Amino acid sequence: MTAGLQHVEVAPLQPDRFRAVLDAEQQRRLDQTIEEGHALLDGRVVWNVNSTARGGGVAEMLQSLIAYARGAGVDARWVVIEGDDDFFRVTKRIHNNLHGAAGDGGPLGPEERAIYEACAGRNADALAGLVRPGDVVLLHDPQTAGMAASLRVAGAHVVWRAHVGLDMPNDTARRAWDFLRPYADAAEAYVFSRQAFVWDHLDLNRLAIIPPSIDPFAAKNEDLSADAVDALLVAAGMMSGTPGPATFTRRDGSPGRVDRQAQLIGGPPLPAGARIVTQVSRWDRLKDPLGVIDGFVSHVAAHADAYLVLAGPETAAVTDDPEGADALAACERRVAELPADVAGRIRLALLPMADTAENAAIVNAIQRRAEVVVQKSLAEGFGLTVSEAMWKGRPVVAARVGGIQDQIEDGVTGVLIDPRDLAAYGAAVLGLLRDPKRAHEIGVRAQEHVRENFLGPRHLGQYVDLFARVIAAGQ
Repeated sequence: MTAGLQHVEVAPLQPDRFRAVLDAEQQRRLDQTIEEGHALLDGRVVWNVNSTARGGGVAEMLQSLIAYARGAGVDARWVVIEGDDDFFRVTKRIHNNLHGAAGDGGPLGPEERAIYEACAGRNADALAGLVRPGDVVLLHDPQTAGMAASLRVAGAHVVWRAHVGLDMPNDTARRAWDFLRPYADAAEAYVFSRQAFVWDHLDLNRLAIIPPSIDPFAAKNEDLSADAVDALLVAAGMMSGTPGPATFTRRDGSPGRVDRQAQLIGGPPLPAGARIVTQVSRWDRLKDPLGVIDGFVSHVAAHADAYLVLAGPETAAVTDDPEGADALAACERRVAELPADVAGRIRLALLPMADTAENAAIVNAIQRRAEVVVQKSLAEGFGLTVSEAMWKGRPVVAARVGGIQDQIEDGVTGVLIDPRDLAAYGAAVLGLLRDPKRAHEIGVRAQEHVRENFLGPRHLGQYVDLFARVIAAGQ
């Protein structure tokens, strides 16, 4: 059986567009990155490998970073591995374990290792036929780590990146480390999003810390007028109102339009002018959607006229997450148990995924329309939805976990809460709803913090520095 790698086409984007949002020193560093990257990688291909072309922050980052790399003259490519149900069941278990959670409670023993290695081996063999000595392969997350050794044999420089982690690891997380360590050790370097996520017993000489980033010009983050926001939400079937031009700008600058509607569970479209609290994330228990619902019901609904919108992708469209449908079903059951007047203030929104740019435009409108954005994760690798909301000037209430702590300074650029403290979550949301001036000031500071720390040029520069190190060490 031969793995069918999916090649994701990414059109180049010119990095010059960042001049509109960077200061002079940031622009100077970007120009230097482009010059050094072109000299270093001329004649080489930079292969990015992950497990899905859509759904989740990794896929979104790859769309952006690869586009700008190509625009800067680097031959950057993206392939998605093929996996069967057994493989994704095992890798979802690893993902949950890396967050310290039991997930489905199953083992990571010899049978799971055999499933993992068989799939990784097929995909590595398929990619090894394409890479050339001297190419750089950037493997993303647990699904791809098992490919490292074979690709090294093929002559590629291999870097493995872990996008997930845990601040205070437990035995469950260490079990996942032990499972993955032989594969990660085969890479020439490994990347973590923050220092606290680095595993025990790794060679620190091969370590790089590179936080993720957002693209301010992507459909998910582009600036929109209030009228444009409302038009997008009306077209998506999420809000009542007079239809208007539901247009947005695609990544390549071409026009787009919202034609598909979200599936709303819990009630009709929101009334025009409704106050909104929202969390946008995959349907994943680690994002704690039930806690978001319970905290809103217990501590917000009786004291404010806001609606809660939990938005996520159509579950069938996210092929590498077999637990999404169960997490959504649990939310549906919880809302169905509530009194009608309270349940009527909650919407579960399944966003269309047939056109990823259309999906991103709807997410953009939801976040910009919200008075408060929530990210109440129980565990989080980084949580780019936080930076996305902050870039839009939204006040964010988020859990004090993972990379969220690197994005938010409590009380300054957002509000941090204990992820399991529903009363604190409710009080933070209610406080921002009742104090629009404070909410606005937090949003202004939040946007500037993202400008300084979490845009793509910084990310690209760190990758160029890492690749230079790896290539020099291998010569």
